[in-house]
Amino acid sequence: MRFAIVNLGCKVNRVESDAIAAALLAAGGSEAAPTDADLIVVNTCTVTGEAEKKTRKAVHRALRANGHARVVVTGCAAAIDAAGFEAMDPRVETAAKGALLEELAGRAVGTHPVLRVGGAFPTRVGIKVQDGCDNACTYCIVHVARGRAWSRDADEVIDEAVAYARAGVREIVLSGINLGSYCWGDLTLAGLLERLLAATADQATSGEPCVRFRISSIEPKDVGDDLVALLASAEGRVCRHLHLPLQSGSSKVLRHMARPYDAGEYCTLVDRLRAAVPELSLSTDVIVGFPGEDEDDFAATLDVVRQCAFSKIHVFPYSRREGTPAADRVDQVRPEIKADRARRLRELAFRLRSADRARRSGTSELVLVETAGKATTESYFEVEAPAGAVPGALVAVALPTPPLAVQVPAK
Repeated sequence: MRFAIVNLGCKVNRVESDAIAAALLAAGGSEAAPTDADLIVVNTCTVTGEAEKKTRKAVHRALRANGHARVVVTGCAAAIDAAGFEAMDPRVETAAKGALLEELAGRAVGTHPVLRVGGAFPTRVGIKVQDGCDNACTYCIVHVARGRAWSRDADEVIDEAVAYARAGVREIVLSGINLGSYCWGDLTLAGLLERLLAATADQATSGEPCVRFRISSIEPKDVGDDLVALLASAEGRVCRHLHLPLQSGSSKVLRHMARPYDAGEYCTLVDRLRAAVPELSLSTDVIVGFPGEDEDDFAATLDVVRQCAFSKIHVFPYSRREGTPAADRVDQVRPEIKADRARRLRELAFRLRSADRARRSGTSELVLVETAGKATTESYFEVEAPAGAVPGALVAVALPTPPLAVQVPAK
């Protein structure tokens, strides 16, 4: 069977899409372009109104590209509106990701875990350890689509990580919808990482670095003293980079978003992290133009962003998502104001990223070689890979002085 997978949305979706592809390959399938596939899987996102539009366009493109393929729509958007997708065309069917994976795994030969290694799979392998969310941010519907938070069996996670380490994987990303809420018995995320470090410590060959772990994203309220201490003591085996969503630097806006912290608490956490881990690289998400955000609120966001000195910022102009409390507010911000604020924040983000990269010049970091010529540092910067370095390897590199930036990339 020839198959194509269309992936939209977050890093958890990427891990799940790769798992679907691996199961299909193990069952004897082969990857193909959508025009030539017998099966097209569209793994959807519905976090914002714009994401919902992109999802529906992706399904329409799949139907137009191929007149005979089975089109399976899965993921968050399918969980919210299965009937709406199935009404698009008789060939469209929806499936929960768990059920789809069970169906595909049933076709695979043998009972060994299907590893996502080699071929078109990323050299940085994601392992999903948690799903669902118990928060209810007023702009978000993912907690409805994904359901209550739950965690995977720690032994199962460790067995999977060891299998990847033995297969030569040198960076594993722990992923989850609300990753910091991980809890298995009395084991927190930090405890899980400690067990993972111990279980994989002897998996490298002589002279080769051990596998390292990266935390994909973690909510500020979930960064406890145990995790801070582990980041400080793990000597880079837990990457000294955190993606710590801010969403707004205005305490008023954070309250309206139902975020469980204020701007001062967020900045205090960042100060505590940097005191314990001076090498730390911090990235974040910021929503601009949330309903009711005025110029003073936006100025507060710019102030917090400068204070936290992020190495990378994902800037999202607020996009109404029907079914969320924020979508019903009457104080929506005009599109041209949102666009202007997004532009101004991206300009600041570019300057901060350039400053953080320049600060690291001359230091040495282990980089993961992604492809020939391209590598990613522990601090999550793209650099040139050393000549002859094999994709998937971890190698030490002295970071060169970056070229002088002449303009802010347009977006």
